[in-house]
Amino acid sequence: MNNQDKLDFSTILATSAHDMKNSLFMLQQSIETLDSADNLSVKQHKDFADLHYQTARINGTLMQLLALYRDEQNSLPVYIEEQSVKEVLVEVIDKNQLYLNCHDIKIDFEVDEELLGYFDRDLITYLIGDIFVNALRHSKTRITLRAFFANDYLNIQVEDDGDGYPQHMLSVSENNQADFNANKGRSGLGLLFAKKIAAEHKSKQLQGHILLENKQQSCGSIFTLRLP
Repeated sequence: MNNQDKLDFSTILATSAHDMKNSLFMLQQSIETLDSADNLSVKQHKDFADLHYQTARINGTLMQLLALYRDEQNSLPVYIEEQSVKEVLVEVIDKNQLYLNCHDIKIDFEVDEELLGYFDRDLITYLIGDIFVNALRHSKTRITLRAFFANDYLNIQVEDDGDGYPQHMLSVSENNQADFNANKGRSGLGLLFAKKIAAEHKSKQLQGHILLENKQQSCGSIFTLRLP
């Protein structure tokens, strides 16, 4: 096989991931349609909710792979515009309403109606959506979505009442992508994705970043996205 015939595996993988992502989106829509039937049992509703959740997780992973590939190729589009923070967070909740309803997880929403920020809406929606999906898996009864300005940064937080972050995630350096460890599985990929997307948001001397911490007074974790 000469050089012209050699396969660019990364390009093939990215193309395949894009196709799979589109198929998963159609599958999610079909699950939502099936779940709307009137003759389903409680268990069937729960099964559909769990299936919808798993497709959302896979879809999120494929989105991360595509974004990281495009970043590696210096072709990741980033369109930073003024956005309503509330609209983004409501969209994240709506996409996961099926799971929330079936598992009786409550949402505390601490976001000012008029709060605005400057960011790429699609990328930040995917980022927060992925963190929210992980919080669904680990929370026991409640998730808090919170947003506010502090020290020249827009802070968007996802807080759960689960068991908290393991130490290997808390010790991750905010500014060093070399600490990505494939052995840590999907959580490692998600953190790398979150760091890169946050870092694409810059203003003067400030740069976006993420913070991970466990609550001190009770069980649970807090993920904070900070955007200038």
